[in-house]
Amino acid sequence: MDLSMNYGNIEESELYDAQFHLYKHIYNIQSSMAVKFAVELGIADAIHNHGKPITLAELASSLKLQPSKVNILYRLMRFLTHNGFFAKTTSKAKAGEETVYSLTLPSKLLIRGKPMCLAFFASGHPRYMNMWNYTKKWLLEDKEELSLFESANGETFWEMLNKDSESDNLCFFQEAMEADSHMFKLALKDCKHVFEGLETLVDVGGGTGVVAKLIHEVFPDIKYTVLDQPQVVGNLTGNENLNFVGGDMFKFIPHADAVLLKV
Repeated sequence: MDLSMNYGNIEESELYDAQFHLYKHIYNIQSSMAVKFAVELGIADAIHNHGKPITLAELASSLKLQPSKVNILYRLMRFLTHNGFFAKTTSKAKAGEETVYSLTLPSKLLIRGKPMCLAFFASGHPRYMNMWNYTKKWLLEDKEELSLFESANGETFWEMLNKDSESDNLCFFQEAMEADSHMFKLALKDCKHVFEGLETLVDVGGGTGVVAKLIHEVFPDIKYTVLDQPQVVGNLTGNENLNFVGGDMFKFIPHADAVLLKV
C-alpha cells in the first residue's frame, strides 16, 4: 500500500503510532468498565471480608456467580490485576500451588463502609454513563440553559440523586465526596498561599464540611460558609467563623471574597 497517496509523506511507523494512539483512547472505556463491574460485583469487599488472599473459586463462590461464568471472572481479574487493582500471587495448597488474589491500595479505596471509600465514583450511575450518547443532540439543540445530563435525562443530576432514595444514591454520593475531601488535606499542605489574604470564603457544594474544617484549622480567622442542599447541611452546626447554609447553588451563592468549587 502506498501510504503517501492518502496521508502525504509519512513513515509507516508514524501511521502505526497514530493507530495505536487512536485505539488506546477508544478502548480505554474497557478499563473504567472493568472497575465499574468490580464495584457492582463487590470484588474488593469479598477479598477484604475473606481476611486473606483468595482463590478464584473462593471468590466466585463469595460473589455467588454461576459456574459457567467463572472463566469470565478469571479474565476480569486478569485485566484488573494488570491494571494494578489487585495483586496475584501463588500459595502452597494440598494439591500443589494455587493462584490467589489480594487487594492493592487502589482497590482498598473501593471497600464499602471504609472512611476513604470512593466506590461511588467508580460505579458509574447508568444515567450518568448514558448522557454521553446525547452529546451531539445537546450541542445542536437551542437550549442553552440545559446541561448535557439534563438534556439526556430530563432532570438535573441533583434532582436525580434526591429522588433516587431506594438505592440511597444520595447518601452514597455524599460519603464518596466526604472521602475525596480528606485528600484535600494533602493538597492544602503545599498550597496555603492560595487562601492567604482572604477574609471570607464560600464553599459551594461543600457537603458536610470536611474541606471547610480542614481550611478552618489552618486559617481560623477566615469567615467560611458552606453552601449545600438543605437536607445535607440542615443538622450541621458551625461556630463564629464557620457557617452552614442550605440552598441551591444554581440560584444563589452567598457573597464572599472567593468561591471554592472542589470537584
